[in-house]
Amino acid sequence: MKNPCPHIVIRDLVISPPLFLAPMAGLTHLALRRVIKETGGVGLLSTEMLASRRLPGENPAISSFLVRTELEKPLSYQMAVAQPDDVDPAMAALQRLGADVVDLNLGCPAPALRQQGAGAALMETPATVRAIVARARKSTDLPLTAKIRLGATLDEVKLRDFCLLLEGEGIDLLTVHARLRGESFSRPPRWDWVGRVKSWLSIPVVANGGIQTAADAARCLAISGADGLMIGRAAAEMPWVFATLATALYGAPPVAEPDLPAVYRRFADLLEAHFQPERRLGRLKEFTHYFQKNYAFGHHLAMTVQSSSSWHEARERAEGFFAKHTSKAVGADR
Repeated sequence: MKNPCPHIVIRDLVISPPLFLAPMAGLTHLALRRVIKETGGVGLLSTEMLASRRLPGENPAISSFLVRTELEKPLSYQMAVAQPDDVDPAMAALQRLGADVVDLNLGCPAPALRQQGAGAALMETPATVRAIVARARKSTDLPLTAKIRLGATLDEVKLRDFCLLLEGEGIDLLTVHARLRGESFSRPPRWDWVGRVKSWLSIPVVANGGIQTAADAARCLAISGADGLMIGRAAAEMPWVFATLATALYGAPPVAEPDLPAVYRRFADLLEAHFQPERRLGRLKEFTHYFQKNYAFGHHLAMTVQSSSSWHEARERAEGFFAKHTSKAVGADR
């Protein structure tokens, strides 16, 4: 069944279709964003998480976190911030960089980030969050969004108060990763709790977590009533997933079955064209960890690329794998 509302409007930005790329460390850089955009179906792209204190001094021409092309629009810049005083310089930098959306990371469970008082730790300090959001809202007219998890435990009152605080201070859209702070990706997402958040707020709510297939997406929307979906790891496994979902959910024209080696080569070519040599191999290895799931014997691709000591060797070994293996994994055409 097609979703009757194939777009979200926040301020003057129309996000159509309402399918969002999740920010992911080591993955949501120029190369993956371009491959996704070229395939189609994505409504809003995202950077990797950006440290607010480093942003003002970063050089966008060479920074692997900030380098982008004109095709990557609209693009959300996700910022991790722990202190209100860091907001203004970082927001000024994002304005100079031409951000289309600014997203506040209030949900990352990584211990290193939480120790700094950022990410998921901020849910425990609502006064600090109030000050951060208020400063961010005052400093820009750009769409301002936030991404959260459900909290450390299932506490409906605490979660509701936190979400209402965000809306009250000017957040335009809220993405909810439907797991608790300490829950792994293997834990089934709690999409019904996204529905609770949706019922409390008047701003758009986007569901994130556990969406791999069109069936997952339809079920998530039915359970949560969310206004849109954010896709994370599945986007690295299958960069064409947005096009697939846009067809299944919103009636977009179907796309051709992906040529897997061509997708991989395009990703690698983009790394080679836009990243400094020392920044390429690690990102290719990170992508390969996910992309190999498209092949019945993809672990061989992952192992041979992971053990490569040079860019040339990694690409040569990948081509050797493609020459020998054409069978896709079960469900790889999701």
